[in-house]
Amino acid sequence: MPLFPGPPPNIYAHKPSRLINKLRVALRGESLLSSPRFNKGTGFTQAERVAFGLHGRLPYQANTLNEQIERAYGQLQTRDSPIRKNTFLQSLKDQNWTLYYGLLSRNLKELVPVIYTPTQGDAIANYSHLFRRPDGLFLTFSEKDRMEEEFLEQTRGRDIDLVVCTDAEAILGIGDQGVGGIGVRTNQSLRSETILKSSSFLFEQTVDLNRKVGDVYMLDRLVGGLDPSKTLAVMLDVGTNNEELLNDPLYVGWRNRRVTGKDYDEFIDKFVQLVRKYYPHSLLHFEDFGVNNAYRLLHKYKDTHAAFNDDIQGTGAVTLACIMAAIGVSSRSSKRTSSPSNRNDIQGKRLCDQRYVIFGAGSAGMGIAVQVRDAMVAADGISREEANRRFWLIDREGLLYHREAQGETRGNGKHEWSKAKEEFVRPFKEKWSSVSSNAARDGTGNVPLLQVIEKVKPTVLIGCSTAAGAFTEEIVKTMSSNLTNGEKPIILPLSNPSKLVEALPEDIMKWTEGRALVATGSPFGEVRMSVGGEERMFRIAECNNALIYPGLGFGAILAQSRKVTDTMLIAGAKRLAALSPAIEATSGNAKGDYEYKGESLLPDFGAAPQVNFEIGVAVAEQALLEGTASSAWAKRSGSADDWANSEVRDMVLAEVRDRAEQKVWVPVYSEYVYDDKGLSE
Repeated sequence: MPLFPGPPPNIYAHKPSRLINKLRVALRGESLLSSPRFNKGTGFTQAERVAFGLHGRLPYQANTLNEQIERAYGQLQTRDSPIRKNTFLQSLKDQNWTLYYGLLSRNLKELVPVIYTPTQGDAIANYSHLFRRPDGLFLTFSEKDRMEEEFLEQTRGRDIDLVVCTDAEAILGIGDQGVGGIGVRTNQSLRSETILKSSSFLFEQTVDLNRKVGDVYMLDRLVGGLDPSKTLAVMLDVGTNNEELLNDPLYVGWRNRRVTGKDYDEFIDKFVQLVRKYYPHSLLHFEDFGVNNAYRLLHKYKDTHAAFNDDIQGTGAVTLACIMAAIGVSSRSSKRTSSPSNRNDIQGKRLCDQRYVIFGAGSAGMGIAVQVRDAMVAADGISREEANRRFWLIDREGLLYHREAQGETRGNGKHEWSKAKEEFVRPFKEKWSSVSSNAARDGTGNVPLLQVIEKVKPTVLIGCSTAAGAFTEEIVKTMSSNLTNGEKPIILPLSNPSKLVEALPEDIMKWTEGRALVATGSPFGEVRMSVGGEERMFRIAECNNALIYPGLGFGAILAQSRKVTDTMLIAGAKRLAALSPAIEATSGNAKGDYEYKGESLLPDFGAAPQVNFEIGVAVAEQALLEGTASSAWAKRSGSADDWANSEVRDMVLAEVRDRAEQKVWVPVYSEYVYDDKGLSE
């Protein structure tokens, strides 16, 4: 039996084989084998070996990519810990991009946790002690006068679609890591301790394992289909407030406390303007900035350049899609189970028909609230103020509400998200202070989650608190019992990692007797239980933003959109919701005979490349429809009158998919032709 069974059927169906073009390459011999972009290792054909001077540099046997993946997978299994597997994979990436991404694409669910969070966190924290070789662009505040020169030195002559930048203030939940933030992209080196047992078995692996501890835009490439050669990682080194790093003599970054205020803003703006000047059609991805700066910078630049923040928009968008799918299932189920006299009271099909309680009002919770609120305004046609009233936000001190008529807010003093939160604070006229005094009786005026559930009777409960076990049996049963017309409680405990989840899916399903629609932020697999005497298997959706944000980026890049709009994000979320296995199971049941039997609310993460391709097409289509796509697209549709013509519009939208198929990158080998004027890097 082979170590690895090979690719599943149609894994790259979104990239027709006819579009895998020949490449004209200028490298030969050792230079070609040393290029991770072009190296095929034993995958070079005999004809290519002759043309590129590789005979004598490789063993005789030529392997297919699938054979190389089988070998690499076998090597991987000899590593006995996640960090050693991470080491192996990053070394493989240093040698051969196609083999690296090919291996990952066939094992997404197994290997993404190894190459991405949580494994990379420890290595980033030790960046300065592991440092060997830089990769990426380092722009330092103390050298800001040379910024443009350094930027051009790294980018001159390159076609760049995606720029990922970080100031490393909030890395992977481990906080301020200074220049180590580039560790989400930069090469490091760690000596392998693995014994080389067989030269043929380990041929693709070198003894000295070069390692990149993670890759924040690895998913943009692997899942989003972006060409690795057209991406750029940038470390914006503005210092660090991490005392351990400041006192570490081996720290390789700028040993200075973080720059703030006007100096910080001017430094960031200088960088952003360089991106706008030299790569006006690129996507600028802000990653791992502190909450305050992340929100502020996104809103500062989102209307002048295609800017995106995964922590704010990605989490909100995937949760929006999950809610859309859940509403579709619940509304159909409640229609089936409610009595004729209650048909007017069944759970509504619109976002604005729901009542949302969000437990955890930090960046993730606020990002979800803002994303769902904006979708209500755009899709349901209600005002922003009306939409805000559908939310009840709870932080560590209880419900956010006004305690006095003049608008004094029960709060924690100054808060980074205070302006955004203020829109969602419950008004004084609702008399929440009386609920607090009668129910909580703790003298603080705080209203805890249970009292909010009892009074609001929410249809959607979302957890972003990292408060393990916060969704107790009493809370879940209270929520479920308050929904009496066949509605299904939508419960999303999204906190990561799994040990911090607000409630385990199996407990939620048990407490609601199988009624709940559940998705989590960490993978939990399946729940098996008896419902009405029938054994059922409930597939718990993983509400992973990697199911959507690479596609959002791919669509914006495909359309060369001038900005990433709320309606583009909503279009992506709608497409993801439409791909829900639970929604697909309702097709053909419009008459109300649908019964939910445990299908997942979101597609399996293993299908993420194909899912994100579909999302990218939807986002690009929306950019064209609303006029934010580049002028090159506008010219394709002719005049405004032509664009209004449905036949012309359908023709142009059909071209979006054709262009997407041409642009999407997949890890397969192209045929090489030697050309001394061809590609070199």
